[in-house]
Amino acid sequence: MQVRSVGTEGDILVGGLAMARKTELVVEVSVEEREQLEAIVRKRTAEQRLAQRARIVLLAAAGWSLVETVRRLGLHKDTVAQWRRRWRRTCGPNVSRRLADEPRPGAPAKFTAQQICAITALACEPPSASARPITPWSQNELADEAVKRGIVPEISQRSVGRFLKSGVPATAP
Repeated sequence: MQVRSVGTEGDILVGGLAMARKTELVVEVSVEEREQLEAIVRKRTAEQRLAQRARIVLLAAAGWSLVETVRRLGLHKDTVAQWRRRWRRTCGPNVSRRLADEPRPGAPAKFTAQQICAITALACEPPSASARPITPWSQNELADEAVKRGIVPEISQRSVGRFLKSGVPATAP
């Protein structure tokens, strides 16, 4: 990494030449934030996407331009610009949370973890315990029994199948 410094007028000094800093790209980082960002970059077990985002913010705070950062990190300019904007838009003491993904769009999950666990536990019970005249549970029978017991107000046999097949479904908060 080249050594760069910021001049008294907010210009970036590169090899003795002053380059005007674009105000829309200025990224402010406190001492504590810088320490946290550097720790994320140094940590060998850090998620690489968080380390990459931390590098983007650190380079921006050091006065690197968008183009220089893109070249240095080998990323697309939109990615670098997005994380610079996101850093300026968010605030708070938790740097990892500021670098984390935002919630994805889409329909929220319909079933909680507790409901899914209850349905999974139901599948582990013998059907005869629920007065079902079948030997193995079917997805349809499990769905009917889950509604009958009040575990969920309604559920499709396909949802029950997904829960049992994947073992780790997306759940509602």
